[in-house]
Amino acid sequence: MSRDPRVDAYIARAQPFARPILEHVRERVHVVVPKVEETLKWSSPSFTLDGKILLMMAAFKAHAALNFWRGQEVRGEKADAGAMGQFGKLASVEDLPPDSELDALIRKAAELTASAPAPRKAKHAPKPPPELHPEFAAAMKAAPKAKATLDSFPPGAQREYLDWIAEAKQDATRQKRIATAVEWLSEGKRRHWKYQDC
Repeated sequence: MSRDPRVDAYIARAQPFARPILEHVRERVHVVVPKVEETLKWSSPSFTLDGKILLMMAAFKAHAALNFWRGQEVRGEKADAGAMGQFGKLASVEDLPPDSELDALIRKAAELTASAPAPRKAKHAPKPPPELHPEFAAAMKAAPKAKATLDSFPPGAQREYLDWIAEAKQDATRQKRIATAVEWLSEGKRRHWKYQDC
């Protein structure tokens, strides 16, 4: 069984109530999946199989958490327990499922990790094109260089200007933003040009 000394150190630093939980989960993972490797991911003890994350565990001030990487597939509807991980806030070893159930979950997670690719997340529908405020459209018509610059920007950069102007609550604010936008666009600048070289 390969043990990572960083995981030993993490467990040693954990609150006294959390240590038995972390040690128990660690032991069960090694019993069920002897080829598992330990590491730290996002500063938390993690178990990997062939470089793919199997599960993670963490300790906080008042609770511990256990998180299967593909928890939705491993636990189904029980996966969302309202806290980090699929088991809610763990305060003692008794809050974990019985060893036979925990072992079955670990085994299922290992099988998923070894055999099936992770499901792809559904792509979000593209945002609709931003609306060109009528007053900004009139200003762009009077400043063809600024209009050409705006048209040359990718959709996200265009949206930054259009949303900025549309979000103005007062006419005076909108007019000031339109004047600033025309000036910056005439100079070929993006909306957040001040931060581009940072």
